[in-house]
Amino acid sequence: MSIYIHIPFCKTICSYCDFCKFYYNEIWVDNYLKSLEKEIKLKYQNELINTIYIGGGTPTCLNIRQLEKLLKLIKLFKYKEIEFTIETNVDLDLEKIKLLKNYGVNRISIGVQTINQKHLQYLNRKHTKKEIIDLVNTLKKYNFNINIDLMYGFPNQTLKELEDDLNFILDLDVNHISTYSLIIEPHTKLYIENTDYIDEDLEYKMYQLIKQKLKDFIHYEISNYAKEGYYSKHNLVYWNNLEYYGFGIGASGYLDDIRYDNTKSYQNYINGNYVLESHKLSKKEKIENEFILGFRKLEGINILNFKAKYNMDILSISIVKKLLNESKLIINDNHLTINPQYIYISNTILVNFIDLDF
Repeated sequence: MSIYIHIPFCKTICSYCDFCKFYYNEIWVDNYLKSLEKEIKLKYQNELINTIYIGGGTPTCLNIRQLEKLLKLIKLFKYKEIEFTIETNVDLDLEKIKLLKNYGVNRISIGVQTINQKHLQYLNRKHTKKEIIDLVNTLKKYNFNINIDLMYGFPNQTLKELEDDLNFILDLDVNHISTYSLIIEPHTKLYIENTDYIDEDLEYKMYQLIKQKLKDFIHYEISNYAKEGYYSKHNLVYWNNLEYYGFGIGASGYLDDIRYDNTKSYQNYINGNYVLESHKLSKKEKIENEFILGFRKLEGINILNFKAKYNMDILSISIVKKLLNESKLIINDNHLTINPQYIYISNTILVNFIDLDF
C-alpha cells in the first residue's frame, strides 16, 4: 500500500491556485496540519506501507517547526523499508535537508523546470544554476536519490533553450528525470494572459530532442526517464492501477475499489469534511483504468497479469484486436504496449478505452 500526502501551500505566487495566501498565515498552516493528522487517524487501516510521497504545492516551504510536525505524522504509518519522496523547490536549505534525512526521507524531487531566466520569470520563480548545483551536491552528500523536474513548451521557447536545459540537467548526474510539457490551467492568470501557445510541430521536435538527449536513460513511462534500478516506485503504483491512500486538500485516493477526491476547500477540510466525492468502480471501469494508466508505461500491460486480475483474455477485446491490426498496439515479451511510433500521440489511442465495449 502507498501513501500520498498533499501539502497545497507554496510561497511562489503563480496564479494556479489561491493557497499561497494560506502559506503566509502560520495559524492557518498549523490548523491544516492538525486536520491532516485527524484525517490520517480516521482513514488509515494499519496496512504495511511501501511508498510515501509528499507533494504539493511545495511541502518544504513550511517553516522548520511545521515541517517537522508534518514529518512526525509519518510515524502513524506501519512500514519497514520504503521509498519516501518529498517535493521541493531549489531553495531547500541545509537545516531542512538534515531534518528530512533524520525522518527517513530518501528521495527528493526538485522542481527545477528550466534554467532560462526568461521562462523562470514567466513561472514567477527565481533560482540560479549555481543554486541548483549546490543543492544537488549537498543532497548527494546526504545520499538522497534525486529526481529533477524539467518543463518544456514555454511560449516562444526555442529548441536551443531546451537543449541548454537538458545539457545542464545531464551534467548534474541524477538518477531520474521527469519531463512535462507546460499545461496552462483555465481560469488562471497565465491562461488569461497567454497568447503565444507553442506550435505543435515545434513541441513534437522538443519531445524528440528530449528522447535523443536522454538516450542513456530508460524511458519507462511517457514523461519519465531513469537509470537502471531507479524507477519511481510510488508512481508505478498509479500506473499499475493499484490502490493507495490520498490525504490532504485536493488529494485523490483509491481504496477498496473506490476512487475518491478530497475537498479543495480549506474551510471544509479544517471542519473535517474531507471527501468531496467518491465512486465505487465497476469491473468495466477498473479495466478501462487498467488500459488508460497501464499504457503510460513504455512496457505496457502484462498479458498474463491482466488475465489473473480480471479473468479475461486481453487479446479477445475487440478494440485491442482492432488496434493490433492497425499496428497502433504491439505485443512485446508478453506485454501489450503502444507502438513506439505512436507514443507521442498516445492520447489518441487511450480515448479508445473510455466507455469500453467488451
